[in-house]
Amino acid sequence: MRLRTDSADPTPGQGSTASTDGGGADGALDDADDQDGAAGDPPSAFDRSDDALARACLTAVANAGDPVMGALLDEHGAAAVWEALAAGRPPSAPPGVRTAAYEQRAARWAERAARVDPDSLLAESAELGCRLLVPGDPGWPTQLDDLHLHRPYALWVRGAHDLRHACLRSVAVVGARAASAYGRHVAADLAWGLAQRSWTVVSGGAYGIDSAAHRGGLAAGAPSVAVLACGLDLVYPRGNENLFADIAARGALVSEHPRGAVPSRHGFLIRNRIIAALTPGAVVVEAGLRSGALNTARHAHELNRTVMAVPGPVTSALSAGCHRLIRDSGATCVTSADDVMEQVGRIGTDLAPAPGSALDPDTLDPESRRVLAEVPRRGGTGTAAVAAACGLDLDSALSRLGLLAAAGFVERGPSGWRTRADRPARRPALSGR
Repeated sequence: MRLRTDSADPTPGQGSTASTDGGGADGALDDADDQDGAAGDPPSAFDRSDDALARACLTAVANAGDPVMGALLDEHGAAAVWEALAAGRPPSAPPGVRTAAYEQRAARWAERAARVDPDSLLAESAELGCRLLVPGDPGWPTQLDDLHLHRPYALWVRGAHDLRHACLRSVAVVGARAASAYGRHVAADLAWGLAQRSWTVVSGGAYGIDSAAHRGGLAAGAPSVAVLACGLDLVYPRGNENLFADIAARGALVSEHPRGAVPSRHGFLIRNRIIAALTPGAVVVEAGLRSGALNTARHAHELNRTVMAVPGPVTSALSAGCHRLIRDSGATCVTSADDVMEQVGRIGTDLAPAPGSALDPDTLDPESRRVLAEVPRRGGTGTAAVAAACGLDLDSALSRLGLLAAAGFVERGPSGWRTRADRPARRPALSGR
């Protein structure tokens, strides 16, 4: 079964626009004269274990990034919201939402929910090699929580790499689809330089700048992350089929849309907030004055990420958007990977790497030694794998790995954490100890 609906009632990503659900992502939360909505509050029969299934279903019901759905999830939890919609009894409107607009929106959600088969949704996605990530999972990139009510309900992921780990050191590289040879060259060169420093490139998988950036990063051996505006069973654009296969083999394809959802203009624009949120900074390589890349830059600015732009010929319309970002929006002018590192790199890690370490492994506390023992000398491993092996929570493992990296024992490579080849040898134990 393909999760499709008729053209009169599109699922998210199937021609939906910001106005489809009474105002879309922006401006949907308004002062309400009456906060009573559709019929009743949601029941709570589902257990917390059903949260992931509920969130998977909601990706097929509500438009991506809808702040009204985000408010409902915060208030009631995903399982209760989904159960109410599946039963045809939408929960009441959250505070601050106009009742009339909400009732229309909720009725559409309930109608779509009636056509979703949860078992088929998960089974068919698994057949495609897709996995589901939801907030709270070890692999969930917690920086997405900065989106608050616009946070994805869940992410569908296909690929060999741990998404959270891949995005710990990442930069968004975006720009025009109809890019010039200059723009494609700069994007590929920037991405290659970042990948050489074990930074992941995050982009949108489109023609032009996006494709050049993905290919540049992959050519240097680093993972790449493509955030798509359609279901992961579709290849869009079709000409990037081989590129997407390479990204899946060595990085991750990501979408907040379920299997079968087709791309739309609104889907591309709302997708850009995820690209911006996943990374500490975004580089716009080429962009016209009306470019989706500028939308990504706006999201990055609103999320307090670093916004950077590459200058181009003053005669080129494809660089006009970059020049406006630099002139009017305070974007930093960058021309190389070194420039990008100055903006998003960590002092002592990216800006001033030190050979080896002055610390002796014997001086480490027992917990740090356990973490160090789980980091391989070749290849790499993810933070979640280290945490599971050591019996630690994810934040504790990440903190220990950060301290070990600062001390020169480990480093991040293209495939994950690995021990440094030049780290000091373990001091021989004294006789009699």
